[in-house]
Amino acid sequence: MPIEVTLDMMLVRRKVSSRKLAEAIGLSETNLSLIKSGKIKGVRFNTLEAICAYLECQPGDILTYIDEGEEEGREP
Repeated sequence: MPIEVTLDMMLVRRKVSSRKLAEAIGLSETNLSLIKSGKIKGVRFNTLEAICAYLECQPGDILTYIDEGEEEGREP
C-alpha cells in the first residue's frame, strides 16, 4: 500500500502511550492499534483531527505517501 502510517514513531517522539492517546480521543485501543499497523482502508477526518490535535502534529507527520513505482525502480 502506498500510504505508510508512522503514528507509532510520533507516539515515541511525544512520549505518549497508545493507551493514553486512545483514551484521550475516545477510540478503543484495538482500533488505534489497527490504525498504527496500517491494517485499515481509511480513517475518518475527525479521528485524524483528534490524533493530530492531541499529539500537536500535522497529518503528514503520521501519514507518508510512498510512490511504489519509484520504490521498484531503485537499485539495492
